[in-house]
Amino acid sequence: MASITRLFDFPYHQLEKYNIPDALATKVNGEWEKTSTEEYVKKANAISRALLRLGLQKNDKIAVISSNNRSEWHIMDIGILQTGAQNVPVYPTITEEDYEYILNHSEVSYCFVSDEEVLNKVNAIKANVPKLKEVYSFNEISGCKNWNELLELGKDESNQNEVEERKNNVDPLELATIIYTSGTTGRPKGVMLSHNNIVSNVLNSASRIPFEAGKSKALSFLPICHIYERMVTYIYQFYGVAIYFGESIEKISDNVKEVQPNVMTGVPRLIEKVYEKIIAKGSELTGIKKKLFFWAVSVGLRYEPYNANGWWYGVQLSLARKLIFSKWKAGLGGNLDLIVNGSAALQPRLARVFAAAEIYVMEGYGLSETSPVISVNDTRNGGFKIGTAGKIIDNVEVKIAEDGEILCKGPNVMMGYYKDEEKTKEAIIDGYFHTGDIGQVDADGFLKITDRKKEMFKTSGGKYIAPQLIENAMKQSRFIAEIMVIGDGEKLPAAFIQPDFEFVKSWAKKKGISIRSNEELVENKDVRARFQEEINGINTKFGHWEQIKKFELTPDVWSIDGGHLTPTMKLKRKSIMEIYKKLYDTIYKD
Repeated sequence: MASITRLFDFPYHQLEKYNIPDALATKVNGEWEKTSTEEYVKKANAISRALLRLGLQKNDKIAVISSNNRSEWHIMDIGILQTGAQNVPVYPTITEEDYEYILNHSEVSYCFVSDEEVLNKVNAIKANVPKLKEVYSFNEISGCKNWNELLELGKDESNQNEVEERKNNVDPLELATIIYTSGTTGRPKGVMLSHNNIVSNVLNSASRIPFEAGKSKALSFLPICHIYERMVTYIYQFYGVAIYFGESIEKISDNVKEVQPNVMTGVPRLIEKVYEKIIAKGSELTGIKKKLFFWAVSVGLRYEPYNANGWWYGVQLSLARKLIFSKWKAGLGGNLDLIVNGSAALQPRLARVFAAAEIYVMEGYGLSETSPVISVNDTRNGGFKIGTAGKIIDNVEVKIAEDGEILCKGPNVMMGYYKDEEKTKEAIIDGYFHTGDIGQVDADGFLKITDRKKEMFKTSGGKYIAPQLIENAMKQSRFIAEIMVIGDGEKLPAAFIQPDFEFVKSWAKKKGISIRSNEELVENKDVRARFQEEINGINTKFGHWEQIKKFELTPDVWSIDGGHLTPTMKLKRKSIMEIYKKLYDTIYKD
């Protein structure tokens, strides 16, 4: 076939090259329901034919809102894009107010939802969205039209020639999707990405991921409404990788064992949780088994790529892999070789220990506005350096501004923000997208991210504080799940800390400390003393003016629903400040 230039070319490429029986697989009533590549393409065409029969015009917008990743999402995606319309994916967990804003701002004509919970949110604001003609659901829901009605409407192939005509008229530089960022402040911004933006990013990133084309399996569970997971699923389609959709975050452990994937995507918090569970199991061992387990962990934590530690370390690593790490891998299905990490910086210790276990966590960097990948690590050809976001991908240029900001230029840079020329001009200057991140490119070409430009602040003494650097270091402690450094305009930096409640309770039990609730935990003198000890140890890595002088523990788990985190698990700093105003006043009352 001709070269891939539009997003809907990917399944056709897969059909021609691989035609696998499980292009897409979703768990339905306890069984994996598999869709072959051929069926994927057929169903997408049926959706396109149905949409044309509904009167869908080129450049119309269709919202797709799904609580979990599933085959229907991808069939709809291709079906929509083939008509020259645009897919507007929406985070399921945002507020009704944000639903209303996004559906009106993007002027959607149809909306597809996954389940009753999402439908109820849409129905609550539907009357305030005048251009919305109809809502369809993937699940069978009484009183709601079902997407199967479109598959039925599209069975008649008599207007397929019209679909082909629409496809042929889609220019690669035209708009494919609008992704509303989960912004930490203000209204979400609509990032406009063309077919070429995403296709170029897929093709320029694909060479960094070592797949056995047509034979690999992936587990997909990170939100598909975010460009990170979505772009990776296009890479899977390009390589003929079978995509199995995780049922939920809670069932990921079960799904990994069932599916036995070769690859999945991850975010640091998930990888930290996997590590914590492994360590907790190791802590339950006794005698020589426990000693061997923690000896292997200590070996793993010293790991350096490319035999940099010498032959004697190699002997120890080989033994640790045989005795201990092989069991870690077996616990994750046995075939998991690669986790692609995005969204935030990964703790170097996690990159080391998982690489030692031959489960390589390849850290990358990018933004919605860059489709998203700018750089990513690769174990081959010297392309893996722990503590970095890897080397810049092909055909993308990065330069560091005088103030340290990372600027990016390339075919992956967005068309702009939807209906917001002013913000677009602020973000893209002379062709370079201003990322808002501070970083550097080292002598070997590896990109290292150090902070968010907007998040840096000054103390009243005039000293600059880079909070992410401190937060990332503090989160290496097993006691700390989340942390936000504060102190803008104050005399000293401090922090709000969400303890890792599971780990801290386990530690307290061993110490004979009775704790009945999270509220009791954060007030306990022994617990607070232990946190002070952790902070004191990590503080030594920083200059005196940067060290955390005071802290407060929070009794609740920071979450998206609670307003602490964005859907991509970044801190909503302004919101957290409002939530913990009393704790802030306690810290700075003197």
